[in-house]
Amino acid sequence: MLRAGRRARGLPPVPPLALSLAPPLAPQLALSLLLSLAPLPAPATAQNAPPNAPMSAIDWLSNSVATPARPPISPPTPPDEPGVSSGAGVEEVSVTPLGRPLPDAVGLLPAVVTGLPADLWGPARPSDVAGAIRRAATDMLPAPRDLLYTLLLAELNPPEGTGSGSGSASGHDIFLARVDKLLEMGAVEQADALLARAGPEDPEIFRRWFDTSLLLGTENQLCEVMRATPSLSPTFTARAFCLARGGDWNAAVLTLGTGRALGFISPEEDALLARFLDPELFEGAAPLPVPAHPTPLEFRLFEAIGQPIPTRGLPLAFAQADLRANIGWKARIEAAERLARSGAVSENLLLGLYTERRAAASGGVWERVAAVQAVDRALREQDREGLAAILPEAWRQMQESALEVPFARLFGPALSRRALPGEAGRIALTLGLLSDDYEEVAMAAEPGAGLDLARALARGLTEGASAATPGERALLAGFRATRPPARLATLVESGRLGEALLRALALFSSGALGNHDELADALALFRVLGLEDIARRSALEYLLLERRG
Repeated sequence: MLRAGRRARGLPPVPPLALSLAPPLAPQLALSLLLSLAPLPAPATAQNAPPNAPMSAIDWLSNSVATPARPPISPPTPPDEPGVSSGAGVEEVSVTPLGRPLPDAVGLLPAVVTGLPADLWGPARPSDVAGAIRRAATDMLPAPRDLLYTLLLAELNPPEGTGSGSGSASGHDIFLARVDKLLEMGAVEQADALLARAGPEDPEIFRRWFDTSLLLGTENQLCEVMRATPSLSPTFTARAFCLARGGDWNAAVLTLGTGRALGFISPEEDALLARFLDPELFEGAAPLPVPAHPTPLEFRLFEAIGQPIPTRGLPLAFAQADLRANIGWKARIEAAERLARSGAVSENLLLGLYTERRAAASGGVWERVAAVQAVDRALREQDREGLAAILPEAWRQMQESALEVPFARLFGPALSRRALPGEAGRIALTLGLLSDDYEEVAMAAEPGAGLDLARALARGLTEGASAATPGERALLAGFRATRPPARLATLVESGRLGEALLRALALFSSGALGNHDELADALALFRVLGLEDIARRSALEYLLLERRG
């Protein structure tokens, strides 16, 4: 039983530069010379990249390192002629440093924490698992989303098919899918920790690690790793950036000039890097056009030249950059709210930002700040009447911003013990049932407190419970099932439990939108496999939250 508590352009490697032999030049003089050069051939782009260059599902990744293309395949030899070699080819070889596991086996949560067996993937094809992870929805209710996080972060053995010609010989297909899904969900810190454990030797892994460090503001460390890892071939743009971050401005300027002369730096990158290396040359110049889909490297370069790009319209991972201490309070709160909705940051971080200081204005985010501060203050002062007066407005604010569950985890247990009257009492019980202490809250509630079905589900005691809607009947059917649902039985019986859980997550999301038989099947699988906490929390969230999925 289980339990649970931009794409790569394929540029060729950058040739070594004799930077140590270059005479010392003032960066301003060097840039002036570079800017006076005539236009050169267009740079390599994704459109003329080698056809076999690996592509990423996260199309905003930076080209921090050049990914070698696979060797060309020679045409077949005619049958009546002797075999003649037209050139020496090199077979694709996967290299893993001694003492380091395959990336697919890397995780942050050991089995003692997750309760998942090490062989969760069983005999699955790695490509099938990676595909299922990439297809997983990210707009789930919090409880099933937490299970997805567990699957993405768990230490698990690679599928038995790894390296056997059944979908992957690299041992990193599932790892890259996990990292990309974490980035899609805005969980940059978690992705960064996974990438650090996997190591920098693989270019596809390193380019993701480089980007997470840019969003977290820890790029200096990754620049050092880049210089210390011979297997990496940094692109001219990344090399110039890292040289400048390391204080070697002359080398950075020469790298920019060489990359431009060879056509490996686009005009847009050229203009951006030139301003980054010496902004004084461009005082009074018109601002650069902002790219519609910036990479993390472009995002940081624009920030460095005094043209910060707002993160609101960017992929969720960019919101992580707004949590840095040099960002304004309002922007940090808004970023934390976005990330809390996806489960990427904890509710305690959100509370710390809400209570950092007094609200500076009214309306929008400041209404939520004031509401949370009022609830927090009333609880500390044991002001029961004050809680009864302010809780309905605070709950409305949290509902409008889809932050009910983080709010419940912060205050639910304490509020449920205050015996508040009327509407405030019902809200307090709801918050308690949405918290991590849902079972204790259900047991302590008075018999006439209401929410009878929710309290029965919270205790896992559904015998005799009644249902008034098709959705409620589906919840009870899922809790009363004793065998895996037919549509998932084959996966379970063949030992492909991880795929079965990923499929159940998809079923629950579809079921929450009205496909009630799928809702029942998902809950049944969770319970049959021993994921009782996930089953109960998922059912409670479906029942108590206004939103569905």
